[in-house]
Amino acid sequence: MYDLLVGPFAEFDFMRRALVGVLALGVGAGPVGVLMMLRRMSLAGDAMAHAILPGAAVGFLAAGLNLFAMTIGGLVAGFAVALGAGAVARATQMKEDAALAAFYLISLALGVLLVSLRGSNVDLLHVLFGTVLALDDATLLLIVSISTLTLAVLALLWRPLVLESVDPGFLRSVSRAGAPSHLVFLALVVTNLVGGFHALGTLLAVGMMMLPAAAARFWTRELTALVGVSVLVACVSGVVGLLVSYHSGVPSGPAIILVAGGAYALSVLFGPVGGLLLRLMPRRHLEA
Repeated sequence: MYDLLVGPFAEFDFMRRALVGVLALGVGAGPVGVLMMLRRMSLAGDAMAHAILPGAAVGFLAAGLNLFAMTIGGLVAGFAVALGAGAVARATQMKEDAALAAFYLISLALGVLLVSLRGSNVDLLHVLFGTVLALDDATLLLIVSISTLTLAVLALLWRPLVLESVDPGFLRSVSRAGAPSHLVFLALVVTNLVGGFHALGTLLAVGMMMLPAAAARFWTRELTALVGVSVLVACVSGVVGLLVSYHSGVPSGPAIILVAGGAYALSVLFGPVGGLLLRLMPRRHLEA
């Protein structure tokens, strides 16, 4: 049992770094994923994850696999796409989800093209799928800092962020915090996606946000518990995914997301809040 569960983390420094990285990602991305689910923006998160790619690619062209350059590029591109899609939706008759889809497709194609101009297939795979087993001190510090900042912002602005997620019209009617809260929410999404990008790549970063949040929805209706379950699922998925990757030799990023997907599937089947098994069980009729 020691060799199966503890040995890989006790013996190898790269596994300990990866463990800290995925735990930090789970703690920061879990609550943000819950807010995105409340806003019905689950697929929009995927679009925003790919929006990071052109900026990260520009940073790669300018400085290679440089943490600072790719992070700044990803942040700029993420904010540009999020705000640009919102502006198009407000200035035209196009809905925001369609605008995000258009920006997502353009961003993905442009990012792949830019990386391919200078880099190799290995560099492209690094950008698309991440290298969670190769996190260095600087990258680990960035991920932990993003998670810490996320928790601090959520602690300070939790109520307006939740209100802006579930009933933005009511928040605008009683306060001027609606627009600032929306911008803060977008900032949390983009920064956590940038942190996830360095570990899991642009194609898988959003998985640590949305799959745990979707799984948690089948276990509780209470918001605080929903956040707690989401964080728990994200962290456990990260640890189990790393162990599966180590013992089987499969890539670590996909292993982590597939474990989170397994947790979602189990939640759909056995969750006490709307799970399939509970729905199929016969119910007693109300007695007069």
